Amino acid sequence: MRHVIAFLSLAVLLLSGVARAEEKDVEGSKDHPLLTRMPGYFISTYEAKEWDSVDIAYVSGADARWEGKMTHVSYTVQPGGRQVSMVQIARNYEGALKKAGAKILYAEGNITVAKLEKGGTKTYVQAGAFNEGANYDLLIVETKGLEQEVVADAAALKQGLAAEGRVALYGLYFDTGKAIVKPESEPTLVQMVKLLQQNGSLKVFVVGHTDGTGTLETNVKLSSDRAAAVVAALTSRGIDASRLKAAGVGPWSPVATNRTDEGKAKNRRVELVERL
Repeated sequence: MRHVIAFLSLAVLLLSGVARAEEKDVEGSKDHPLLTRMPGYFISTYEAKEWDSVDIAYVSGADARWEGKMTHVSYTVQPGGRQVSMVQIARNYEGALKKAGAKILYAEGNITVAKLEKGGTKTYVQAGAFNEGANYDLLIVETKGLEQEVVADAAALKQGLAAEGRVALYGLYFDTGKAIVKPESEPTLVQMVKLLQQNGSLKVFVVGHTDGTGTLETNVKLSSDRAAAVVAALTSRGIDASRLKAAGVGPWSPVATNRTDEGKAKNRRVELVERL
């Protein structure tokens, strides 16, 4: 009987040891360089994208949409580990972000949202705790300009206009909700100028388009303002203003669904439309 009891006791200890064994981080995952993890937690899911966009419900205005290099890390408390409260997790990250020089955009209950501007790059962070602190997520988006890998040259633009009467330009960049042409748009502007210089009789509408996020009125105005900004950039480079006419159609002419981030990215564009 003693042997049976001893065996059962040993089995309980072994099972207990298995239950308390530390879980390893999911393969291929790592902490983001900006922030460490809470002690006693492991990475349960991990996703990193070179470029993506997301709308944030806790903030409004220009900081409501984040677009750039995206890292999403989910943490889970270790089996048998010390589980802290959701508020404690959120406040820990709030404090760490403040020390790093970030501006806190939202901090209520289990959620902290912040923006860090440094070296020409905006980094957005959302920390959210769930399940009484057993799990929490970090969403980090670095909004450094997307490197334009392919720029349509003047010949390709001319061909597109000849074939369809319009051509979309995806190498013109603006900050979210703004109409200032960003410096990384320069390669595309150079090719637009070249097109117009090589084809002296060509006149075009410069038409701004948006995705379906936000109000109709806001998007129509934004698309018009962006088109006008492109016209201004072209005239400042020597193109006669009489050959250019700005217009904005907001979300009224999508080329893809607005239900996905990929579709939204295609819909946010500027087009050249030939004027006859």
